[in-house]
Amino acid sequence: MNTPVDQDKIPSSVIHQGEVPFYRERGQAQPRAVQGIFRSLKWWLMAALLAWWHLAPFLRWDRGPGAPDQAIMVDMPGRRAYFFNIEIWPQEVYYITGILLIAAITLFLMSALAGRVWCGFLCWQTVYTDLFQQIERWVLGDRNARIAWGRQPMNAAKALRQGVVYALWAVVAAACGIGFTLWFGDAFQNLREIFTLQASSATYLFIGVIGGFCFLLAGFARERVCVYMCPYSRFQSAMLDEHSLIVSYEKWRGEPRAVANKDKDFTGRGHCVDCKMCVQSCPTGVDIRFGNQLACIGCGLCIDACDSVMDKFGLPRGLIRMDSSANLEARTGGGTPPGRRIVRPRTILYTVILGAVATVMLTALLTRSTTDVNVLHERSPLFVQMSDGGVRNGYVYKILNKIREDRVYTLTTEGISGASMDVVGGDANATQTELAVDKDSVGTFRLFVSAPDSSLKGARQPITFVLTEKGTGKVVRSESMFAAPDR
Repeated sequence: MNTPVDQDKIPSSVIHQGEVPFYRERGQAQPRAVQGIFRSLKWWLMAALLAWWHLAPFLRWDRGPGAPDQAIMVDMPGRRAYFFNIEIWPQEVYYITGILLIAAITLFLMSALAGRVWCGFLCWQTVYTDLFQQIERWVLGDRNARIAWGRQPMNAAKALRQGVVYALWAVVAAACGIGFTLWFGDAFQNLREIFTLQASSATYLFIGVIGGFCFLLAGFARERVCVYMCPYSRFQSAMLDEHSLIVSYEKWRGEPRAVANKDKDFTGRGHCVDCKMCVQSCPTGVDIRFGNQLACIGCGLCIDACDSVMDKFGLPRGLIRMDSSANLEARTGGGTPPGRRIVRPRTILYTVILGAVATVMLTALLTRSTTDVNVLHERSPLFVQMSDGGVRNGYVYKILNKIREDRVYTLTTEGISGASMDVVGGDANATQTELAVDKDSVGTFRLFVSAPDSSLKGARQPITFVLTEKGTGKVVRSESMFAAPDR
């Protein structure tokens, strides 16, 4: 376990222009437990996120006979991804691009509205670090007890308590790794195989990798991930403006700060009593009194800590608050704060882009074809000259039947007069122009298209394959190229 550091006792000699050193070579923050609205919100969101992570794979969804009944699953052997009624094939990887784009724009919009709300409340690093620190509190005590315990020399009692902490961390980390694997197969079956030691070696490997990173990052790296490793803290300022919510210290009200007793008269001095509770409660060791900093994840725990101190002294809450820099500047100058401005050019732009991408994704899903076709022209040879002067080209023709019913299609060509087609492979009962494809599968056929010399006008000319589903009459057209000798 890393040596704990008392971050509220940094010597004044290392403070330069109101900022604590960016890099702390040894030790880690040991935040104090606090109570308040932000702490309660973090607990509720932690419970919701962990419940989703571990329980969502057990949701069921009836897709008919022979189909997986797990609502959300990435079926690697079957090369499918399922999300309730949506089934994504490998050829539809562009949907993943759309999902990632929606996630990125949503993050930008969240940042423009509420600063680093993702980092402080929703990020998995924050959630598991919070949980690991709570385990430390249960076993070792609150902040002062943990700092004192960390400075003790190693002995049997200390090794035992440290072993208990590590063991509980390992249980949580293993649960994280197991939860990850449940999304990639039937959750009930996977869970049973894991605990009966019948799962594949790849399953245990992924449990070890995911659980191991959880153990290391949440148990040891902690705030270093947020401060030094995560790229989001580096470019977050580009997504904020003067109306974005950030954790702010009311310097005009708090300064000059000084230690005070409960019966102290605050006339002629600031309301900050320099108790450093805001620093002690911060999970990244930030002193918010020096202003907004890269290491601040916007969790608001310093607000809860400061409000509790203000209550003890009978002073108004809000010395540290979640507010915009525009409101802060207005109050500093004695003016009227402009209030919350949710609708502004930045948020409008993000909302419009998000709506456009979501609309495209929804339209693509609603108009999604149940039959897709891929046509690959053979490269070697490009063409074969026949004895009668005609030319023959070879193609690999793939039909993706995306529904769970066997289907039969007829295939013809357009664009080259007098062209004939031979089909090799597929259903043994199929004729030359009739192709049968099993349910929820890919039918692969080899085609030979022959054209008379009189119909060819150049080295390359377009050809269209027309696939018609028998019964419904739905047509899928695919453009390709027909190669011939140059003339």
